[in-house]
Amino acid sequence: MRYRLTFVAGLALGYVLGTRAGRERYEQLKKSGQRIAQNPAVRNTAESAALQGREFAGKAFHTVSEKVGDRVPDSVADRVRSLRERNGAGGGGDDWGTSNT
Repeated sequence: MRYRLTFVAGLALGYVLGTRAGRERYEQLKKSGQRIAQNPAVRNTAESAALQGREFAGKAFHTVSEKVGDRVPDSVADRVRSLRERNGAGGGGDDWGTSNT
């Protein structure tokens, strides 16, 4: 799915950059993109993917920290710990303005 999405995005970008249709077609594509981005199903899917990514990153950090041990810099460990505490305490969003819904 990710490769299809990347391909479609590249195809759209190539079309926009290479088109001779001009500004009018660009505006049509821009409005279509905004409509898709505002679709609740798309937004929910994006938020779910972000949440799964954060969960996977946490598991990966735990696995790596077990194998690496004390070789992880304290600054990294402190940052991860503070993020876990903030998210565990119900901090609604992350640094990118998305929610955990």
